[in-house]
Amino acid sequence: MKQIYVKVDERNRIALTKATKNPYKVYKVHMKGETIILEPVIEASQEQHWLLKPENKQLLEKVEESLKQEANINWDDIKHKYKL
Repeated sequence: MKQIYVKVDERNRIALTKATKNPYKVYKVHMKGETIILEPVIEASQEQHWLLKPENKQLLEKVEESLKQEANINWDDIKHKYKL
């Protein structure tokens, strides 16, 4: 586990940019005594939320696989094949 030290600013805030270059927008805060753990929360729009439900896990896996295949398309081959 990576450990870093941060200081609280004059408004009692800490900057997460020392811990990560791309901080999330929302975190769930877990507190136990003096220990604070921040768990990133990924937000989804209302239209996308249904896909993230546990009962739709297989469908989500199919969507992810389709996106991976789309990312591997060689557009130069397609342009050549269809003379674009």
